[in-house]
Amino acid sequence: MATDTTGKNGLMTEPNIPDPDGFYERLIAAHRDLDEEQSAALNSRLILLLANHIGDQAVLIEAIDEAAKG
Repeated sequence: MATDTTGKNGLMTEPNIPDPDGFYERLIAAHRDLDEEQSAALNSRLILLLANHIGDQAVLIEAIDEAAKG
C-alpha cells in the first residue's frame, strides 16, 4: 500500500497509479473528437466522480490548493 508524503492521511503526491501511461492514454482517448466545451464538461464530471470517491473533504481541499499552485 502506498503512503502519502506527509506520513498521515493527507494528500498523496507521490506516483500511485500502477500503469500511468495506460491511464494517460485512456484519458486522452476519452477527449478525442470532443470540442472544447465537451472536453471541459468531461473533465468536470470526472473531477466530481473522483472527488465523491475520495470523500475526504480535507484531502480534496488540499488537492485544490496544490493544483492551484500550478
